[in-house]
Amino acid sequence: MKQKESLAVNISICICLILAGIFLFNRCNNSTQINPDELVSVVLPEKKFGYEKDKYHFETYNLSSNQTLGSLLLYQGIPWDSILKLDKVSKDKFSIRRFRAKKPFTLVKEDSCAAPCCLVYEPNKLTYIKYHLKDKIEVDVIKKRYEVCEEQASGEIESSLWMAMKKSGLGFEIIDKMEDALASSVDFYHAQKGDQFKLIFERKYIDGVPVEFGEILAAAYKNDYGEQYSVYFENDNYSGFYDLKGQPTKKTFLRAPLKYSRISSRFNPRRFHPIKKRRIPHLGTDYAAPIGTPIYAVADGVVEVAGYAKNNGKYVKIRHDDVYKTQYLHMHRFSKGIKKGVRVKQGQQIGEVGQTGLATGPHVCYRFWKHGRQVNHLRENFPPKDPLPESELPEFFKQRDLLLTRLSLVPYPDEKRESNILEMDIQT
Repeated sequence: MKQKESLAVNISICICLILAGIFLFNRCNNSTQINPDELVSVVLPEKKFGYEKDKYHFETYNLSSNQTLGSLLLYQGIPWDSILKLDKVSKDKFSIRRFRAKKPFTLVKEDSCAAPCCLVYEPNKLTYIKYHLKDKIEVDVIKKRYEVCEEQASGEIESSLWMAMKKSGLGFEIIDKMEDALASSVDFYHAQKGDQFKLIFERKYIDGVPVEFGEILAAAYKNDYGEQYSVYFENDNYSGFYDLKGQPTKKTFLRAPLKYSRISSRFNPRRFHPIKKRRIPHLGTDYAAPIGTPIYAVADGVVEVAGYAKNNGKYVKIRHDDVYKTQYLHMHRFSKGIKKGVRVKQGQQIGEVGQTGLATGPHVCYRFWKHGRQVNHLRENFPPKDPLPESELPEFFKQRDLLLTRLSLVPYPDEKRESNILEMDIQT
């Protein structure tokens, strides 16, 4: 009798479990069935500099040459003590004193009549600085998210490399890097009509819009002397352009301390001085450029002087080795950290073009010493830098071969013409 009762109880439990399982299955099934008509699309609020556009008011301003940021903020309702604190707080991030006249910035307000809660400055296309003005005075440096794409280009010289690359849709930065990439093998100052080039390079995009050129990865130049190649190599210890054997393409000294400038006065031992109105030797080379143009160290070295003199204005003098020294005169300002005893690298910015001291216009007077005597640097023939060490060559050759394979797929302009002619012949 007990066995029968036990069997009946077990059967009842199993039936209950089966019914419970069926109930739960149907409930879950029904809960996952969603009517498409009931779907609601969620639209995220559009933002600018991290602020919702429909909740904030944005105003764009430019500082005129005789206007200060402090006076503008004071007019906008920011207390003077907050402006002083902002000046102090911003020094370690991006000083408000680095704002340039006629370069726009944005004031963010909770409504059009309120004092700004934030000031936003974009020093370049990939960065913006947020200066918080409400409650706590603080500064945030924001790096924009971007995508790096690999692109290619080719061209043919008609008058100059600069014009040919510009015609191919390439900007100043990539033109400058092209000259660096092939500096040891191509004399771009004597480029001939009909010379051709091709290159693979990187370009940065934000939301599908190109904002900045990246590095050149590989370049080739074809002229009457044949083809010259350069590839970009980078690891933990080395970075730069090298020829196919691992020799650096850059010389020990840059040709000039500025980019995209012009020589306004050459080295001349018998020059007539425009201000003193008498014959005084000009033992340097003047490069004219707008105030604020970056000035670069032409080679590795140690800063001997970063100071001021009546005639020189603000200037920097660098000792490179026991033979060479260079000097940069009439600066507007020194770069952060540039002072006596500091070691600098080739291509590092050391200051900005100005008009301090005895100068008739904005320029840098570049002076070059060899064995303690000032010489014309344009007549010097500088050796290349040291080659890659043997231990780095296997990695370099591997990267070189990959880049050359990709570069071989980029046709020169004459190869494109031949291909078009062949295609037309086939069609006819």
